[in-house]
Amino acid sequence: MSAGRPPRSSTNRWGQPLKLVLRLLVLGVGLGVITGTSLKLLAPRLADGAIQKPLADAEVAGNGAKGLPLGSFEPRQELTALSQKWSQLAAVHKDLKVSGFLLVLDDGRFGQLQPDLPLPAASSIKTPILLVGLEDFDHGKVRWNDPLPLTKEVVGGGAGWMASRPVGSRFPFYEAATEMIRVSDNSATNLLIKRVGGKTMINARFQQLGLPATVVNNWLPDLNGTNTTSSRDLAKAIALVDTGQKLSPRARDLFREVMGKSLTNTLIPLGLLQGLGKDAADPDSELLSFGITVYNKTGDIGIAYADAALIQLPTGQRAVAAFMVKGPFNDPRSTDLIRAMAGAAAQTLVGRR
Repeated sequence: MSAGRPPRSSTNRWGQPLKLVLRLLVLGVGLGVITGTSLKLLAPRLADGAIQKPLADAEVAGNGAKGLPLGSFEPRQELTALSQKWSQLAAVHKDLKVSGFLLVLDDGRFGQLQPDLPLPAASSIKTPILLVGLEDFDHGKVRWNDPLPLTKEVVGGGAGWMASRPVGSRFPFYEAATEMIRVSDNSATNLLIKRVGGKTMINARFQQLGLPATVVNNWLPDLNGTNTTSSRDLAKAIALVDTGQKLSPRARDLFREVMGKSLTNTLIPLGLLQGLGKDAADPDSELLSFGITVYNKTGDIGIAYADAALIQLPTGQRAVAAFMVKGPFNDPRSTDLIRAMAGAAAQTLVGRR
């Protein structure tokens, strides 16, 4: 008999695999028992909401980085003293038509004076036009650098510099949007109106946004005041963006960036500052010492003045405000009244130092 490894028996051949199978079965049963017990213990806590799922991206965007709500355009509690103050200020000038609206987005406090009265919009209508243009940008209907051709139809006199360029000149969408707000360029505004489909189309878009008093009847500058809006519409147009109801975060940032370039700060910003007991040639810089930042757009056609703004308050809350006055041509009472109404709002929301 030759030397070497002895032959395996049938028992040895099958013993090891059977042991492995048995071990796996025991392990599986054990894991099943542990899992079942854990689920039984956790079920009441899941039902009570003690264990919360991670927020989805949309929820994080809607609630802010720390779970703080963005606010909403929902008037809840009237600041009756403020509304009465506005009424008293307006009553002194019975020949002026006046409208005002303010809403703190975070808690719903509001003041109002004929907020739905349609009045000549002047250049204040450029804020809702910016919103419509950025909606098209958001939906991919226009690119940020799409060239907009200057035609004879859209050349508008008055404010701005684009009207001085030759017909056929082309301006990128972002430049037209920016100059429309920065220097209130009327030709730039008409370029945007035409790009989103013209006057009929943009009016339909205003209706869809819930801005019933906002209507473009003529190209800018519309010195006769046929284009209309209301103080509530102007405030709502800004609020729709800031509360996240309209525009993506990217487009919202562009909206605020463009609004922040407006050069005219002699109505709401100056009025807020005067209401806090100060005056300055540069109201925006002085307001920063109070913890206030204002993003605003004015309107001025002589017979009508307006201003609408997003106001960052020292508390971190945000308010939207708009004031409109129609009266005699170039009457200083109109602008003084807007500043006085903004000053009353500052005293209500911030107080005096």
